Amino acid sequence: MKFSERIGKTPVKVELEREGLSADLRNTLWTLTLELVLKYLDDYELTTYYRNLWISFYKKPIDNLPMQNSSEVRRSDVKRKVREWFFNAEWYEVFDFIEFTAAYNDAFYEICNGFLKKEMSAYRFIDGQLTEVSSEVEMEAIETAINDNPYQAVKIHLKTALELFSDRKNPDYRNSIKESISAVESLAKMILNDEKTTLGKALKKIEEKHQIPSGLKAAFSSLYGYTSEEGGIRHSLLENSVTVGLEEARFMLVACSAFVNYLIDKK
Repeated sequence: MKFSERIGKTPVKVELEREGLSADLRNTLWTLTLELVLKYLDDYELTTYYRNLWISFYKKPIDNLPMQNSSEVRRSDVKRKVREWFFNAEWYEVFDFIEFTAAYNDAFYEICNGFLKKEMSAYRFIDGQLTEVSSEVEMEAIETAINDNPYQAVKIHLKTALELFSDRKNPDYRNSIKESISAVESLAKMILNDEKTTLGKALKKIEEKHQIPSGLKAAFSSLYGYTSEEGGIRHSLLENSVTVGLEEARFMLVACSAFVNYLIDKK
């Protein structure tokens, strides 16, 4: 905490910022872009980056991109255009840009997460995507389940759940929940080597085989029931269907990721 914050002269952030971007964080994100991408890439790589930015991100005509010859951009002119856009863009557009740009330097993700945490942003990079989290514990559970997981099918379900949850323009919370619970179901089938079993049946066998506390099994059975009962998440959309939003999708993604980690550790 800064001196000015400790003596009450400047406000202390106490809540994660979800619908906005502070000037401090915007400045920091631009600095990271400069230091880790624009100054980091060689001439060829930088031209490729700018071309992709123009065509795939901005969706601008390529002849609008300042070039000094057929194979190299005019660095200062292009940077000035990008900088002007960056400092006038909406907060969510800046995050779109950062997500696009981070892919050009693997070090970007971890370094950026440190500043996102410091500036009390509600978003973190998880598996290359900016994802809304409530705590570092949530982020760690999801990251571990995706990155430290030897089961490809389980990883695919969790990655899909994360993508559906993290899509800021068109999030699909219902199908994100389906993918989260499918990750656990898929893992349970592999642990028991029984492709035809359901998660409900599998949990009973896993409880006996791996000494899972009955209370924990019961809790997850209830969550499975929430997604599978009539009118639930996995059934067709009906008038009496369960209504789901960001909170439910995030809870299921975190809970299923944590349970996947638990089952892999027990195995």
